[in-house]
Amino acid sequence: MPPQPHAPVRPAALVFDVLDTLFPLGPLEWRFREAGIPRVLMPRWCDHLLRDAFALSLLGEARTFGDVARGSLRDITGNQIVPAAEDLIIDGLTQLEPRREAASALEAARGAGVRTAVLGHGDGEEVRLLLERSGLPLESPPAGHGDAPGVWRPAREPYLAAARALGVPPSRLGLVTAHGWDAAGGRGAGLVTGWSAHLEGRFPSVFARPDVEGRDLAETVELLLALPEPA
Repeated sequence: MPPQPHAPVRPAALVFDVLDTLFPLGPLEWRFREAGIPRVLMPRWCDHLLRDAFALSLLGEARTFGDVARGSLRDITGNQIVPAAEDLIIDGLTQLEPRREAASALEAARGAGVRTAVLGHGDGEEVRLLLERSGLPLESPPAGHGDAPGVWRPAREPYLAAARALGVPPSRLGLVTAHGWDAAGGRGAGLVTGWSAHLEGRFPSVFARPDVEGRDLAETVELLLALPEPA
């Protein structure tokens, strides 16, 4: 039997990736400087963190987001970072400011009757504190924390858990993310995928393209809301 054509429909709910999608990580650079760590190591830290998170998920080994983030800091500094410097950087994750268009994108979705929630990583404590401080109009506590320790995106379960938490089938759940790997994971779980180009610029060529591609969060949400209603 030939594969069924992929025909996305307007989502009934949206979930947003948090770090580097709703909240840019760039401002953490000054905390690296304060900690005595060259700021050029921040991208390496982010890559190291994701690499280890993906590997732990494949291995089925439980670690919290905080565990992996701190372990990655120690690794990139050759275990030369002191606990106070670690705390300075990790605490900075809860102090990030949202992208300038994040609030308007969320309000547009809610104004259209579409529920909005987040997909974080690990145990979600850092994400919870960040969202409480930001005041963004998202469901609280964040839905979709099926990515409990040991199960990280882009594994299918976190996306499917988000759909269950919001009470919608995966085909009616939209994912908004700035990460190509995340959009690919959402598509693999049957979600409607929206990718914002503000982080990567170009969608990674190794993945099937997302359902919509926007210049920023506002345009990505607008394009998702413009998809046809289900028959």
